[in-house]
Amino acid sequence: MTTRISVIGTGYLGATHAACMAELGFDVLAVDSDPEKIDLLTRGVVPFREPGLDDLVARHVLSGRLRFTTDLREAAAFADVHFICVGTPQSREGLAADVSAVYEVVRGLAQHATRHCLIVGKSTVPVGTAQRLTELVEELTPAAVTATVAWNPEFLREGHGIEDTLRPDRLVFGVTGPDAECALRQIYAHPISAGTPVHVTDLATAELAKVAANAFLATKISFINALAEVSERAGADVTALADVLGDDDRIGRRFLDAGVGFGGGCLPKDIRAFAARATELGAQAVPALLGEVDAINLRARAHVVRLAEQLGGGHLQGLRVAVLGAAFKPLSDDVRDSPALDVARRLHRGGAEVRVYDPAANNNARWVVPALTYVASVDAALSAADLVLHLTEWPEFADIDPGHAAGLVTHPRIIDGRNRLDAERWRLAGWTFHGVGRGAAPVPRRAGRPLSTAGARPAPQEELLEPT
Repeated sequence: MTTRISVIGTGYLGATHAACMAELGFDVLAVDSDPEKIDLLTRGVVPFREPGLDDLVARHVLSGRLRFTTDLREAAAFADVHFICVGTPQSREGLAADVSAVYEVVRGLAQHATRHCLIVGKSTVPVGTAQRLTELVEELTPAAVTATVAWNPEFLREGHGIEDTLRPDRLVFGVTGPDAECALRQIYAHPISAGTPVHVTDLATAELAKVAANAFLATKISFINALAEVSERAGADVTALADVLGDDDRIGRRFLDAGVGFGGGCLPKDIRAFAARATELGAQAVPALLGEVDAINLRARAHVVRLAEQLGGGHLQGLRVAVLGAAFKPLSDDVRDSPALDVARRLHRGGAEVRVYDPAANNNARWVVPALTYVASVDAALSAADLVLHLTEWPEFADIDPGHAAGLVTHPRIIDGRNRLDAERWRLAGWTFHGVGRGAAPVPRRAGRPLSTAGARPAPQEELLEPT
């Protein structure tokens, strides 16, 4: 008999996983407590941007292999394997992860179980959670039913979610016995047969796998941003330095891009939650390390704001700023803890007139920071700008013609907060160009025609440095 799957939670992870499980040939029932979201998905509409996911969901809704419901009891009666994909946001009371939704779902599945099942966590949780859930399931599951907990962490990159689910670079199965491992191997038979390596571990190691990976990536990004501070002061080029480091196969070039730092719904909250859990366990090295990683990341944002202030003649008040990008990364409309949007907000709070353009994230950004002006094109953002900030590396921004852009702005000055633009090309077109950590020439106190806000009082520094 074909394994039937439920996916609990239809956010980015859950909706992608459900559609991909259907693509692998399984009958899938996806569950969410939000009826509006379920209505959209039932009509084949994905309420967020992820390349290819709209088509995949619509195709498998039509095929009948993918259904959606708000009824957890229906899922408990339907599925042999339940994937838990609910959110674990940062707690409002501190840095720890809020895992209440995970417990609520597992409690509901256990209480309503009518068939033997495997409950598989994919949500990112503090180490030790799976063991506590195992005890909860043993306590609540009816005597005639056997339910087992396993952990199968996700390693999705937004913008590449389908590829990373159907052709992952590794699979981790945290299990307590051979039956759970066998079930997971059957579900992932296609990628395994294509050569995806499988790591079979205990529950705690599987839980640590995701947070450790994110912590390492965050550390690598903050490391190169720390070097950018040194490079900028010493007149070196951090991009060339990263190329040198990247040729060492012990280090690698990926994630060695200095700039405005990392953001999104995973890295920031995951490293904070990992540090909080390590503190609870009495392991002090991790919180000490990750606390500095987090601080360097926030400092990268503040640095770009200070640089904008310098380029504006020592103040932000009345400075007309074009911000290119609002999403935390390209190919996404996700603005959760977005460095681009955070920098734009700080500039606005400092008195700048900020116009934002993002190819996909304008609407989401408007909900988060409604005080900014959002425009529908690059040209509209650039029009009469005193300063341009490139903060999300969408391909269309790299394709901007600097000569054409120079004719739109009032002052041709740009900060490349992602170090992805061709500096020489922009400078040849008459732009004052500043990358992050690229040994730029000293910043002029005033460039081009006098600004209309001459003599304005600088904004308080503490307001600019306020974290998200």
